[in-house]
Amino acid sequence: MTSKILLISLILKSTLDETLPGIDGAPSSVKPEDLCCPCPCPCDKNSGQETIEAVVCKDSDVPDNGMKEFPFGPDGDKILLVKQQGKLYGLGTKCSHYGVPLVNGALGKGRIRCPAHGACFNVSTGDIEEAPGLDGIPCFQVQTLANGDVVVCAAKSALKTPKKVKPMVRKSCNLKQTYVVVGAGAAGSSCAEVLRQEGFKGRIVVIGEEKHLPYDRVKSNKAMDMDVNKIILREKEFYDSNDIEMMNGERVTKLDTNSKIVSTDSGKEFPYDKVFIGVGVKPRRPTFIPNHELENIFTIRNIDDGNLVDSKLGPLVKVVIIGSSFIAMESAAYCAPKVARVTVIGRSSVPFSDTLGEEVGDRFKRYFESRGVSYRNNSNVVRFEGENDKLTQVVLNTGEVIPADICIVGIGSEYDTGFLKDTGVTLTKNGAIEVNEYLQTNLDGVFAGGDTCNAPVHGSKNVKASIGHWQLAQHHGRIAALNMLGKQEPIRSVPFFFSAMFSFNLRYSGYGHGFTEAITVGDLENFKFVTYYLKDDEVIAATSIGADPIVAKVAEVLHSGKKIVKEGVHKNQWLSKYDSKVFS
Repeated sequence: MTSKILLISLILKSTLDETLPGIDGAPSSVKPEDLCCPCPCPCDKNSGQETIEAVVCKDSDVPDNGMKEFPFGPDGDKILLVKQQGKLYGLGTKCSHYGVPLVNGALGKGRIRCPAHGACFNVSTGDIEEAPGLDGIPCFQVQTLANGDVVVCAAKSALKTPKKVKPMVRKSCNLKQTYVVVGAGAAGSSCAEVLRQEGFKGRIVVIGEEKHLPYDRVKSNKAMDMDVNKIILREKEFYDSNDIEMMNGERVTKLDTNSKIVSTDSGKEFPYDKVFIGVGVKPRRPTFIPNHELENIFTIRNIDDGNLVDSKLGPLVKVVIIGSSFIAMESAAYCAPKVARVTVIGRSSVPFSDTLGEEVGDRFKRYFESRGVSYRNNSNVVRFEGENDKLTQVVLNTGEVIPADICIVGIGSEYDTGFLKDTGVTLTKNGAIEVNEYLQTNLDGVFAGGDTCNAPVHGSKNVKASIGHWQLAQHHGRIAALNMLGKQEPIRSVPFFFSAMFSFNLRYSGYGHGFTEAITVGDLENFKFVTYYLKDDEVIAATSIGADPIVAKVAEVLHSGKKIVKEGVHKNQWLSKYDSKVFS
């Protein structure tokens, strides 16, 4: 027994040395005492934790390249068994992001993708490989006996915990390096955590303009009444215990790339050795419309904006929404049950036409109208009008006057990169930050990610684009952290976004810009469909409602570099090949 414990200890030490590299890729000297939260592997029955060990099934009960849930333990818990290339893996059953059952997801090569929001987990370790989310899932010890019985050993505590927080190192007083993270959103918070997970022992400073700790910003317009404390990503104690300095309520006004100093509007200065920029974008204000300064004209970027709009709603309130983007239409869906009337002013004939196509956009338009939302297509607002400095109505280019107590503007966004002027950082003509596949800018030690960067898109022949997805921003933060440490890790995430409107949950994967054909399979009228977007007879993106996990499987195909061609799209014929051969 002593020799067995020694062997496990050596394996654990080897694993820590391998997965927690030193600064700039140098060999790590990480010891267990360096970890902020040292903990044994949950599947190690010699760890001192209370464990359960039991036969759960026969090896033949799980098909190769398949997965299945099984009951485990006396308390009604479950585990997920995954088989690939004849080997079984034991994992937690739920995605660490929002608890969606992974058994309904897409099994890729060595990983599972959540069907709802696209998070990916390594089947061997449970580690998260693609966002959204910051944590992995539990993994358990699996053994197949000679008679085909499958024995699983799991710590009881891991069975009760859907998330696995990766260990982090402590800050060392002997290391004088400082990495500054500009922006405390999806990209910035992810970057800071991964730096600590991967062995960076220097100072980490995260500067965020909002007064709140990082939170799930996608709730800002989908659930405007949300209490921010219910959606923060980590408690303050987490950042404190992991030596991550959170500077909330500070706006960065200058980046001196010669002296390597970040300055804020309050006069604070932060010298840096390397810097990550993840400031995101800001909503485009309707400054081109006369009287735009009237009260009750809103844009929504953060939860405070959403809370403010929600406080103005009521059964007698008339709402006008300018734009037919996802932010605009999600806002319309939220407001509709709470107010007297919602009118959407769209420049196009149907909402989402550029992203989802005319056919899908028309179905959404008709459904919104059935729920009391009026749509003014091919229109725009030419003037706001009001009394006593408050909005009372909007005037359209058609001459129509629409009463309005509140106006929500969803007409796109602008890059919040004005502070980078004259820094030497290369920007596009629109103000996005140019980066390569490692999220490095043209300047040494300056990295960028998230909505504000123009980066190669994996799964789309690495064409460059600025994509405003929460999932992609979190992935950018992770990849940037690895490359700040010298890892040379390229972007390997296919864009994946999700939207909630009324009772529908829409999924979308890929980068469909410039699609030339859209093919819908299923029942669009009853919102049980998948639409494929093609260019040169090849699928470049897909969207669905009520057809999980097809979009997740499309993402896995694009991630792998394989193709879905036009002839395989009809009746979803390509799926049989995916399930039986593509990743076996």
